[in-house]
Amino acid sequence: MTRTWHVSSVTDAARARIATARLATAHGVSATDRARLVSVLSAQLRQCLTKGGTWLLTARVTTAGPGGSRLLVEVTSANRRPGEFRQPWRLTVACSGEGRLPDSGHVPGDPETLAEALFGADEDAALLLEKLDEQEALVAFHREELHQTNQGVLALHAELDAAGVAQRELFTAEQKAREEAENARGRLTFLADASAALTASLNPDAIVRLLPTLLVPRYAHTADVWLFDGEGDLARGGPRPAAAVVAARRGRPQYAADHPGGLPGVDDHPPSALAPARPLLCVPLVTRGAPLGVLTLSPPNDQRWDAHDAVMLIELARRAGVALENARRFEHNRDIAETLQRALLTELPTTPGLRLAARYLPATRGLNIGGDWYDAFRQPDGSLITVIGDVTGHGLRAAVMMSQLRTALRAYAVDGKTPGQLLTRLHLFLHHLQPDLYATAVIARFHPSEPTLTWAAAGHPPPVLRSPDGRVRILDAKPGAMLGIPLHQEIPDHTVPLPPGSTLALYTDGLVERRAQGIDPGIERLATTLEGLPSATLDDDVAESADRLLQPLLDDEHEDDVCLLLCHVHSDGGRIAARVS
Repeated sequence: MTRTWHVSSVTDAARARIATARLATAHGVSATDRARLVSVLSAQLRQCLTKGGTWLLTARVTTAGPGGSRLLVEVTSANRRPGEFRQPWRLTVACSGEGRLPDSGHVPGDPETLAEALFGADEDAALLLEKLDEQEALVAFHREELHQTNQGVLALHAELDAAGVAQRELFTAEQKAREEAENARGRLTFLADASAALTASLNPDAIVRLLPTLLVPRYAHTADVWLFDGEGDLARGGPRPAAAVVAARRGRPQYAADHPGGLPGVDDHPPSALAPARPLLCVPLVTRGAPLGVLTLSPPNDQRWDAHDAVMLIELARRAGVALENARRFEHNRDIAETLQRALLTELPTTPGLRLAARYLPATRGLNIGGDWYDAFRQPDGSLITVIGDVTGHGLRAAVMMSQLRTALRAYAVDGKTPGQLLTRLHLFLHHLQPDLYATAVIARFHPSEPTLTWAAAGHPPPVLRSPDGRVRILDAKPGAMLGIPLHQEIPDHTVPLPPGSTLALYTDGLVERRAQGIDPGIERLATTLEGLPSATLDDDVAESADRLLQPLLDDEHEDDVCLLLCHVHSDGGRIAARVS
C-alpha cells in the first residue's frame, strides 16, 4: 500500500503533510513518533520548496516481520534528468496496528480542512509536550537521585579515606610491633645461642676469647674482657676505664659517655679519658654475688644501645660469669681427680725378656677422669699379671673404686689363681661392695718358662696380639659379662702361643671408641697401626712404640680418658730386662 503526492507549493506541502499525519494515525503510530515525523517532514518539505521544482512525497506501509509493520516516508525530486541519481530523503516509524490506508490520498485545500489539520497538529504537540513534561519530571527525579547518590558516594569516599588512613596506621603499628617482636626474637635467639656456646666450653681462656667473637660486630664495635686474679683482686695490666673499675668494685653496670644513657639497671658515668669520643658500657661478670671480671663494650657503628639491648647484654654477662665460674671449678676438680688418678696408677715392674710400657691420657673435654686403670705385678710362681680395666662413672668416686679393685686383685692373685678365676672373684667383690657400680677388665698372664699367654676378659674390648712376623690377631674369644652385674658367672681362661717377638696391646675403650662410628672401626685401626710398627723399634724402645701407636688413633680432643698397656716379648727374651715407662 503506497501513496504518492506531488509537492510544488506550500499548499501542496500542507496537504501532503496532513495526509501523512492521517496515514500515521490510521496505522497506530504513537503520538510522539507522529509528532516527530510531522515536524521532521515539515522541515524537509520547507527545504525542498526553497530549492524549487516539483517533489514527490511517497508513504508506504511495509510488513517488518513478527515484530509488526513500519511506515516509510520518502521525499524525492521529480525534476531529475535521465541518468542522474539523487539520494532520496527517508524516514521510518513503527506502526502498532493493522490500519487501512484512506480510500484517497487527496486532501482538500479548504480552510476547514486546514484548520482541522492545524488543531490535530496542536493536539499532537500538546501530547508531545505532556510527554516531555513527564520526561522532564523523570529526569529531575533521576537528577535528584543521582545527586543523592553522588552525596552518598562522596560520603563513602570519605569513609573509605578514613578507613584507609586507619588501616595504614594499623599497618604501620603492626609493622612496628612485628619489627619489635622480630628484634626481641633475634635477641632471645642470640642469647640462647651465645649461652649454649659459652657453657659448651670448660676452658676459661676459651670462654674469654669467645665473648668478643659473639658480640662483635652485631652488638658491639669492640669488646674487652678484664678478669680478676685468683684471689679476687683486680688483675694488673694496662690502664682501664674508670667506669670499668667502678663496675668491678660496685658490681653494677656503668655507662660512660658525654650524654646520659638512660639504660635500665645501669649507672651513668662521665666519659672515659681513654676513649672520650666513644661511649662505653662496662658490665661486671658476676657469679654468686662475687665479680669475676668486667666486660667493656663500645656501641656498634657509633650507635646507641636501647633498653632491650642493655638488658640482653647484662644477662649475657651474667651467664658468661656463670660459665667462667663453672669452667674454673671444673679445672680445679679435674686437677684433683687427675692427681689422684696418677697417684693410684702403678709403676711397672721389670721382668727379664718382657718389656712393658703404659700410657694414661686424661680426657680433654668433660670430667671423664678416674675410671680407667692398669696394673702389672708378679705372682708367687714368677708369673707376671698385667691388667687393664675401666670402672663405670667418672670423677673421684670412680678413682676410689678403681684403687679398691686394684688392691683386691693383688690380694686374690697371691693364691696363684688364673686370669679367669681372678676376674670371677672381682665380679663377686664388686657386686657385693658397690651394687650400683660396674667395671670391665682384661687380665693377661705371662710365665717366663712357658711360651704361652693366658688371658681372660669381662665386658672389655678384646686384646690385640701381634706375632713376630708382624701379623695381628684380635683375641675376641667369648668374654665374660661386665664385673658387678647381678648375674652369676664363671669367667673362662683362654690361651694362645706367645713366641719371642710377640707384642700384646691392652687398652680401654677411650682409645678406640668414637660416638659417631662405634668401637669396631677403632679396634681395626688399632690393629692396623700395631701391624705397621717396625719390629726393631719394638725391641729397642717399647715406650716410643706406645707413643707411635697412640698418635694416629687420638684426635686433639677426646671425651674419655685413655689407658694403653703395651707388652712386648723381646726377640732375645732371656737377655734384655724390661724398661719402666
